[in-house]
Amino acid sequence: MAADLLLILWIALTSLRGSSDILHQAFGLPAPPRVGNYLTALRDGGFGQAALNSVLVAVVSSLAAVAIAAPCAYALSRRRSRVSSMLTMTFAMGLGVPGQVLVVPLFVGLAKVNLTDSHLGLILVYIGLAMPFTVFMLTGFFAGIPSVLEEAAVLDGAGPVRTFVQVVLPVARGGLITAFLLQFISGWNETLFALVLTHSQDQITLPVALAEFVATEQINGMDYGTMFAGVCIILAPMIALFSWMGTRIIQGMTVGIGK
Repeated sequence: MAADLLLILWIALTSLRGSSDILHQAFGLPAPPRVGNYLTALRDGGFGQAALNSVLVAVVSSLAAVAIAAPCAYALSRRRSRVSSMLTMTFAMGLGVPGQVLVVPLFVGLAKVNLTDSHLGLILVYIGLAMPFTVFMLTGFFAGIPSVLEEAAVLDGAGPVRTFVQVVLPVARGGLITAFLLQFISGWNETLFALVLTHSQDQITLPVALAEFVATEQINGMDYGTMFAGVCIILAPMIALFSWMGTRIIQGMTVGIGK
């Protein structure tokens, strides 16, 4: 833990230094701090537009994944049959499928419907990738909700949909928030599919922007200060998120998967 904090501190300090200063002395304090590295990264490095793209793709895909997975997980947790057990096992097996084997089929499929190099195509991919884990985790949350709550709602005249929306979802709010945060983190940091499926500057996400910046700078001469500023732009939301809700995320994963 201490080593991780020192590494993050070093990255933050290095992002405020010039390239010649970094090459001359890798470990040192910025004197004076070069805040302009961040302006260069956002404006010239393309990190500004990429940050907006990352927020859009991560938020929309996370909300959609939770909205689709929640009713599916609820049905699997309440219906005890051979079919539901088989479906639950199928979702669990989906966790073991490596993403690398899906790259080519997904690219070919999206290319046929003209969804490559688009936010919609990337969002659909992220939703599909999120389904196995999100359904598997939310099934544990819904299984832990006492069925007497639903029985009381039925006695009050509530139908299945109303019971699910007004009774079950509020009780499972912690699990839904955890599932959203985990999917947001995954979408924010995902690189492989974003690198393959997007290429234009108005569509790429932050990890792709960083990769393209490094590739370009290797030809023109590396601007290390701007590069580390870009790394900080990617890391800052994740550090803030874990500092704010890290305990909730860990507890949510433990409760959901442990059921």
